[in-house]
Amino acid sequence: MSFARPSSQAGIHPDTVRIVAMSAAIALNAAALIAVMRPMVAQIVTTPLTNASLRIIDHPVEPKPIPPPPIDLKPLPVVRHTPTTVAPKPQPVTQPTVVPTDEGSAPMVPSTPVDTAPVAPAVESAPVEAKLAYVSAPAPAYPRAALQRHMEGTVTLRVLVDETGKPVQVEIEQSSGHAILDAAARDQVLAAWRFQPAQANGRAVRAWARIPVAFDLRKL
Repeated sequence: MSFARPSSQAGIHPDTVRIVAMSAAIALNAAALIAVMRPMVAQIVTTPLTNASLRIIDHPVEPKPIPPPPIDLKPLPVVRHTPTTVAPKPQPVTQPTVVPTDEGSAPMVPSTPVDTAPVAPAVESAPVEAKLAYVSAPAPAYPRAALQRHMEGTVTLRVLVDETGKPVQVEIEQSSGHAILDAAARDQVLAAWRFQPAQANGRAVRAWARIPVAFDLRKL
């Protein structure tokens, strides 16, 4: 009984068969690619080449700068102005006319002497001490700081009143114990108070008067 031997036993190596098959496939693909590209290659070969015309651009040559001609500077002539002196015209001199008279022969009478003694300035009389009546005496405003600290007291002021009844000078004779209240009373009297002026020999005179100013929280 006889058996057929496989191909590997017949002397054919399996790698050789695989190489042959792959080579055949590659050859078939190459043949198909050549067949497809043949019309394109013929068209490329038959297409005439166009000669592109080259355009040469001429750049204009920049003109060389021409220097300006030199300027000949000449000094200006110096003109000297000579002051002209105008001589004044002589005015005709008129001789005074002498008229003869008899007054020159009369003796001169001395004039009455004038008293030139200096007049002594009027001496202003010293202010008098008086009690003055009020014309206007508005109450001074209570300082805010004094309200916050509950300050109270009475200020005695010495006030100089002129002939019209206006205070012209205010002095603190007795303090209230608080400088804030003293200043408020002095400023209010000097700015807003008015008095009846003092009288002496039938006329108004300057006078000193003592004025009390009270600050009382109960009267607010």
